[in-house]
Amino acid sequence: MFSQLHVGRDEPIIDPDIPIIDAHHHLFVRPAIRYLFDDYLADVRAGHRIAASVYVEANAFLRPGGPESMRSLGEIEFANGAGAMAASGVFGHHRICAGIVGCADLRLGDEVGVYLDRALQLAPERFRGIRQGANHHPSEAPYRYMPNRPPRGLLLDPAFRAGFRHLATRGLSFDTGVFHHQLPELADLADAFPETTIIVNHCGLAVGMEMDAIARANAFDEWRNAMLEVARRPNVVCKVSGLGLPFWGFGFENRSDPIGYKELSITWAPYVLTTIEIFGADRCMMGSNYPVDGRSGGFVPLWNALKYIVRSASAEEKAALFHGTAMRIYRIPL
Repeated sequence: MFSQLHVGRDEPIIDPDIPIIDAHHHLFVRPAIRYLFDDYLADVRAGHRIAASVYVEANAFLRPGGPESMRSLGEIEFANGAGAMAASGVFGHHRICAGIVGCADLRLGDEVGVYLDRALQLAPERFRGIRQGANHHPSEAPYRYMPNRPPRGLLLDPAFRAGFRHLATRGLSFDTGVFHHQLPELADLADAFPETTIIVNHCGLAVGMEMDAIARANAFDEWRNAMLEVARRPNVVCKVSGLGLPFWGFGFENRSDPIGYKELSITWAPYVLTTIEIFGADRCMMGSNYPVDGRSGGFVPLWNALKYIVRSASAEEKAALFHGTAMRIYRIPL
């Protein structure tokens, strides 16, 4: 499943001097893969200038006991410990887990406020927001790769929105995963809470699994139109990440031969460039989504592909894409 995870470390590094804040990565232990601090550090040291990173929840390292609503505080404690290790300087100048996005079920309403306050106490220098995945699809294909199945219409749920209102009062952002047909629901949420920064994960995921060329082209058009509408909300930004996920239908995850950056860039470019065109570089940030995107490409080829795709961008645009937007949204100084 993760045959590309360590592929391509010998590729020459494109634009090696560009500082990168990896805006989206995970650390976890799963039956199929174990990927922890040392594993990510090894990837970071492979050549790209990863100055800092944002840890995003993976439903990992939960507390084994106590109230159900508080168990995911264990993940924040874990990530904060990793951040403290990196900040010590013992492992170099890579500020791994400099920002933390935790997990909470916002459907708990006012109870979420207690959780958020506790999270801020546990990681006051790093806790930046919450992610709750909303990915729901009418077909069964995506669920082969998803550990859970969020309910349909989660972002419109009154109970969810009762919890959501607690984010802005604490200066916290909201990350979410949606498939492209759900982007109108995300736009509605952004209208209802204009004071909350909402971060679309993984370019809004245009689902193209098990589709022929015509259906994929139609899906691309639907995705682009939905992204244009979401981008009209100034409180929404987007992560250029997750392109190694199987939901796009690119098929790289089924390959065992080495996949280099040029092949990745050819396939990913229409989605990356369209996303940046729609949102602008100052509302986009690059993320590896590692190790999950290791299904499709190694850490070095992944970043090389992203750099190659935007090779014609100005220096100011590249700075925004690779670190500036993440600095601002997640409040991470370099």
